[in-house]
Amino acid sequence: MSEDSRYEAVRSRDARFDGAFFFAVSTTGIYCRPSCPATTPRRRNVAFFPTAAAAQGSGFRACRRCRPDAVPGSAEWNARADVVGRAMRLIGDGVVDREGVAGLADRLGYSARQVQRQLTAELGAGPVALARAQRAHTARVLLQTTGLRAAEIAFAAGFASVRQFNDTIKEIYALTPSALRAARPGTTARCGPVAPPATAGVLPLRLAFRGPYAAKQLFDHLQRRAITGIEEVVGETGARTYRRTLRLPNGTGIAEVDEATGDGWLDCRLHLTELRDLTTAGQRVRRLFDLDADPYAVAERLGEDPDLARLVERHPGLRSPGAAAPDELAVRAVLGRQVSVAAGRVLGGALVAAYGEPLPEPSGTLTHLFPRADDLAAVPLAEIGMPGSRRTTLRTLGAALADGTVTLDAGADRDAAERALLGLRGIGPWTAGYIRMRALGDPDVLLTGDAAVLAGMRRAGVPMDALTARSDAWRPWRSYALHHFWNVPVNEPAHPRPSTTESTGP
Repeated sequence: MSEDSRYEAVRSRDARFDGAFFFAVSTTGIYCRPSCPATTPRRRNVAFFPTAAAAQGSGFRACRRCRPDAVPGSAEWNARADVVGRAMRLIGDGVVDREGVAGLADRLGYSARQVQRQLTAELGAGPVALARAQRAHTARVLLQTTGLRAAEIAFAAGFASVRQFNDTIKEIYALTPSALRAARPGTTARCGPVAPPATAGVLPLRLAFRGPYAAKQLFDHLQRRAITGIEEVVGETGARTYRRTLRLPNGTGIAEVDEATGDGWLDCRLHLTELRDLTTAGQRVRRLFDLDADPYAVAERLGEDPDLARLVERHPGLRSPGAAAPDELAVRAVLGRQVSVAAGRVLGGALVAAYGEPLPEPSGTLTHLFPRADDLAAVPLAEIGMPGSRRTTLRTLGAALADGTVTLDAGADRDAAERALLGLRGIGPWTAGYIRMRALGDPDVLLTGDAAVLAGMRRAGVPMDALTARSDAWRPWRSYALHHFWNVPVNEPAHPRPSTTESTGP
């Protein structure tokens, strides 16, 4: 976008660009999201920034009215596979807070100086500033939704000291922590409410997204695949709650996400044994529910195809679910290969019951954490009703994940990860592609060997001849096209097409 087109987005208060860029006003010293309801400033007084951290680094404070720190993340970071996109995903997962810039650089395979230079050149802020902006947002959420003491919040948000916490909050919000807590906003038509104060041990969050959100289809997808012991979906359609256990860097957690959407957010509650895991847990839930997607860009590209256009209109805002735990998703992909969804779910339940780590206290039907990859590398898996070759593949995958032969973290190089997966005996293109789509959040995967995808294409009337060339026009959003095909009703008339023996996704 040019600066003029950005200004037009600000003039029209276009929420489609929230998170894609920020604007700051020189006369007030405030930066905002594009959809801020305040009076539009004059063009000569406006500057644009690619990130909130860049605006903060230029001396602007966050608008108290539109809360620009609460916008969805940019969909660009999920679509991009370069070092900047990978770095942004890792920073979102809390790597800088846990491992520092050196740890971030090591994961990316670059020097710390190269990472600093590339991020600063493109985003106007380095990794420390980007992580600092994220810590400030986490601190604001805790200040305004919990009764925790300021010192507890400071360390939970990732600050090294209470003084650093106080200074950052005053710089970014122009308020002391106590004043920011007292200024907890109520409902606003444009931004939605901050979640009500938490009960003991529960952190309520509003998880923002942009555009329409096809919650029913996503919750259906998760419910059909929920593994007993680590996941459950309770309630009736339209008012369901998805619950799952989380293995986090400093402890464990349980996430609860409600199906009913507010005006641009999903209600979430986190039960954490360590508050330091709040940022990481929130980001992993966001990836699972694909909350940083850009449904406008997806609809624009896929809608150009005459057969896909009808599907896009039928399910506006259809998401491509990610994974709360990439290693877990990889194991589940192997379990579900060439079997039905229901059978894959049964196998997953048996694996959890045999090798999962019990929670200190069960919560409903949630009783375990999914087994660690290294725990699966050397066990017989005899309790799992699978062929011996499949058990061998699971052990091979577990060992590869444990020793780093295969890396599936938030900043993994997707091409390298797929090559490493294909190098493991027993893992073929379908399994590697499915892992790439969900565990690595790649928005541009099309599993043309999947039976349900091909069946959906036939029912949608998509011709199979020259499919590769035609699907190139769907880039970089082919994962969303795949989910549209998976969601074509089975009772729609089908056009005769060749069949396949591959299975639907686990």
